[in-house]
Amino acid sequence: MDAALGAVALAMLMSLYRLLRGPSVPDRILGLDTLYVNTIAALMLFGMQQRTAIYFEAALVIAMLGFVSTVVLSKYVLRRDIME
Repeated sequence: MDAALGAVALAMLMSLYRLLRGPSVPDRILGLDTLYVNTIAALMLFGMQQRTAIYFEAALVIAMLGFVSTVVLSKYVLRRDIME
C-alpha cells in the first residue's frame, strides 16, 4: 500500500510540474485535470489503508468539482466566455 501511495505522490508531483510550467494553457488544464485524478487515487488508497469511508466521500466531492472545473476552463479557453 505504501508503494502505491508513493507512486501516486510521484504522479502528483509530475502533474504539478505540468500545471506550473505549461507551456500552453491547454497543457495547464490537462495538468490540473491529472492532478485532481491523482488526488482522488491518493484519497482512495489512504481510505483503504485507514479502513474508513470519509476519504471516499471526499474523493467523490473532489471528482465532481474537478469535472465541473475542467469543463468550465475548457469552455473558457475555446470561447473566452463562460456564460452563453
